[in-house]
Amino acid sequence: MEWIERLNSAIDYIEENLTESIDYEQLGRIACCSSYHFQRMFSYMAGMPLSEYIRKRKMSLAAVDLQGGNAKIIDVAEKYGYHSPTAFNRAFQSIHGMAPSAMKTEGVSVKSFPPITFKITIKGVDEMNYRIETKEAFRIIGVSVPLEKEIEKNFAVIPSKWQEIAMNGTLQKLTQMMDREPMGVLGVSTCNETEPWRYYIAVSSSKERGELEEYIVPPAVWAIFPGTGTNQSIQELEKRIVTEWLPTSGYEYGSAPDIEVYLNPDPQNAQYEVWIPVTKKQP
Repeated sequence: MEWIERLNSAIDYIEENLTESIDYEQLGRIACCSSYHFQRMFSYMAGMPLSEYIRKRKMSLAAVDLQGGNAKIIDVAEKYGYHSPTAFNRAFQSIHGMAPSAMKTEGVSVKSFPPITFKITIKGVDEMNYRIETKEAFRIIGVSVPLEKEIEKNFAVIPSKWQEIAMNGTLQKLTQMMDREPMGVLGVSTCNETEPWRYYIAVSSSKERGELEEYIVPPAVWAIFPGTGTNQSIQELEKRIVTEWLPTSGYEYGSAPDIEVYLNPDPQNAQYEVWIPVTKKQP
């Protein structure tokens, strides 16, 4: 229950700051995880990205401010952090399907998006296999791309990078350099607040890196979940980890990177593991 209470406290923070700047790092601190992990948890549990939820809440309140009153559109836009009338108009139309000026007409139909409240739903129909392992630090070499602080912006960047290195021969080169555990092609998301956010496509190796990049994965305790299937199935596994396993596991997010280990990189029938850094909850 403590985990759900933290998420709801983060929602309270959002509600209190809809007319101010919402600090994603503060949301992470409230939920006792990085802002990256908070956004992942939120999107899986709420079924929408955090930025979309915030936009819906702001536009829901903006519609109320504009309905049948004398409020100026530019003032309402400023109130909810839109310094460009064009940006406000675009955001408003994306939610309500009409321009803000239409609110001056009595009887128009608008959408209301109330605040989210998280609750634990007991599922447990399908079992989940996992193991807990403590790992020492290990070195990876490969290529990387920077990650945006709003994580949904990365959904196009990461697949594009995989495609690029598959086409230019880098992926094949990496597989030949792998000589340390974990023995697979790795997708590593460094997402702590103390280091730049990057996504590495890499292997664990002791060899000279040449023009490749290097990163040291810190020592950590990992919850490791095996899986098979397509790219869609790994996303489903990650969703189940966050929404079903984590809330009642006795663990919470640790401070190490998230790791995907592709044991067999066939995109149509992959064998993989999802590594989630965890710490034991304190009694």
